Amino acid sequence: MAADRTTSARDSEQAIAAALQRYRVMANVVGVLLICVAVPLKYFGGMRGPVLVLGTARGWLYALFFLSAVDLALRAKWSVKGSALTILAGTIPFLSFYAERNATRKTRVGERV
Repeated sequence: MAADRTTSARDSEQAIAAALQRYRVMANVVGVLLICVAVPLKYFGGMRGPVLVLGTARGWLYALFFLSAVDLALRAKWSVKGSALTILAGTIPFLSFYAERNATRKTRVGERV
């Protein structure tokens, strides 16, 4: 009986919406940090020092992104293929933004990713 309540609360619309919000925040933070900060500093500013620090920070943030994506995938019952592709897309510049939009759109209408 208690397991039924836990499962239904875990998969409720509100729980999925909260997991989606966490995923979206982490996807955007990881993408923006890489594209808007680290790459311009390295290639246009010629600064390698800040990029090393930002690279390390992005690695830790990617770990949080990974956990938030797995949490959302389990709650929204994504397919294994969709989950893996969405998580891997977080490692590729610009593709992470597309994957986030696609996952958000499909999750909001109740489709499996």
